[in-house]
Amino acid sequence: MKILITGCRGQLGTEIQKQLREMSSPVAEIPEIYRNAQITAIDIDTLDLSDRSAVNAFFEGKDYDLVINCAAMTNVDGCESDFETAFKANALAPRYLAEAAERIGAKLVHVSTDYVFSGDAETPRTEADATIPVSAYGKSKLAGENYVRETCSRYFIVRTAWLYGYNGKNFVRTIINAAKKYGKVRVVNDQLGNPTSAVDLATAILRIGATEYYGIYHGTNNGICSWYDFTCEIFRLAGIDAECTPCTSEEYGSVTKRPAYSALDNLMMRCTVGDCMRPWQDAIREYITTLTEKGEL
Repeated sequence: MKILITGCRGQLGTEIQKQLREMSSPVAEIPEIYRNAQITAIDIDTLDLSDRSAVNAFFEGKDYDLVINCAAMTNVDGCESDFETAFKANALAPRYLAEAAERIGAKLVHVSTDYVFSGDAETPRTEADATIPVSAYGKSKLAGENYVRETCSRYFIVRTAWLYGYNGKNFVRTIINAAKKYGKVRVVNDQLGNPTSAVDLATAILRIGATEYYGIYHGTNNGICSWYDFTCEIFRLAGIDAECTPCTSEEYGSVTKRPAYSALDNLMMRCTVGDCMRPWQDAIREYITTLTEKGEL
């Protein structure tokens, strides 16, 4: 099997490569179809996905079976201030990948976000719910979803949220570093969602990509909390004695409107390949334990 992974140096791209190399995951079995897979891993320095000509040239003569697109512009405030760049990265880039995948008959997994929803619901959103993004980031990602759906016949769109992994920056590392530096942090308690481990998401993506159950999926760890709740649990597990004060989004002063309730329900996964995503508390416990054992905390 020949696999192309874009955004290979990010949290998710790195984890997918690891699981493919080791053919193992603490979450669930990796499908045998991936054993001895030939993996091509690229990032922005190798290929600008927003350049249609470059993408077409890259795919010339290639015969990938599966393309996994982990590349995106995820700086939410940056998307708000520079929508043109966000649109190129989050909408046009997946469109060009979808066109190329369709030409060579490859499956495409495209990673999307909870930000495609408005955030004003009172129950977790399923794949059947209407998308109404309220931010530039959400709008650009939804445009990318639509291009993939219109362009590629063998697509899986996997929406996730609040992602953290072992490679690169994420909320968990940032909040721990802030607590150690300042002894106190202030965290919003009026935004609810699903903290998600890149380990769990990588496994879910590989399980989904091995099938022909094409369509939209939600892929988050199970259970809902606020950023404040999440931070308190991180500090408890890491043994960090720092003051954590709750505040509202308005008090925090973000320049971008973020969904107040962006929890997702993994309905499609449960109905097809099975939901392998752990409760968020179990996933973050393993993450903190691993970082502690590695001496990275």
